[in-house]
Amino acid sequence: MEMIRFENVSFVYPNGFCAVKDLSFSVQQGENIAVVGQNGAGKSTAAKLINGLLKPTDGKVTVAGKDTRRHSAAQLARHVGYIFQNPDDQIFHSTVEAELRFGPKVLGFDREKISRMVQYAAQLCGIEDCLHMNPYDLPLSVRKFVTIASVIAMDPEVLILDEPTAGQDLRGMQKLAHLLSVLQQAGKTLLTVTHHMEFTAEHFDRVMVMANQHLLRSGSPEEIFRDGALLEEGMLKRPFICELACALGIQETVVSEDRLIQCLNKMLR
Repeated sequence: MEMIRFENVSFVYPNGFCAVKDLSFSVQQGENIAVVGQNGAGKSTAAKLINGLLKPTDGKVTVAGKDTRRHSAAQLARHVGYIFQNPDDQIFHSTVEAELRFGPKVLGFDREKISRMVQYAAQLCGIEDCLHMNPYDLPLSVRKFVTIASVIAMDPEVLILDEPTAGQDLRGMQKLAHLLSVLQQAGKTLLTVTHHMEFTAEHFDRVMVMANQHLLRSGSPEEIFRDGALLEEGMLKRPFICELACALGIQETVVSEDRLIQCLNKMLR
């Protein structure tokens, strides 16, 4: 089932700056996609066009069959959850539990479902022990998981995560990878805007490369990271594991530790 469609979409800000131009792509239900590119490529603008925070200047965006121009961001919140890059732009309650309960309550969930979704989201994000705490007493890395949990608790079909890896240590990255996997298994459609190439290589089915307000290419991590001309145009670097595999004489594009080990075992036989 097609969940998101962009048809020749452009967006121009009031000051005249064109952030995305003639953007066309589709996303199927259950896909787990990374959107990569340098600052100014149009990634965040495209993401905000999906949840209705922005409306296309030209073209058409549909989410779950709904034209975003005909629905408010509040209406689209039933379908799309957006996690901001800076959690402090999203948090406004005095306890973590109140933060998680707010969205489901606004959407009209009954008490039983609100409690169930809050517990599920808190457990998935590893913040069960923080529910009574003020979010601003927590480190930035944990506050990010508070905002992720607050969106998961709303049970949207699509989740957009804007730079979730920023400020995360190894444990936080592992936790993020786990929750993306669990959400995808639950049938959620996931789009993650990120600059982290190592995380991109390991944890996504498809990578969309943006540059200069356009979508340059969409493909598997292996397809993207073997395309030197594409990486140069997008001003992106190959993940370290790709470079290591190449230095070891492995001919294929390796994007995961497991595959690197398999290749090395084959070479040593």
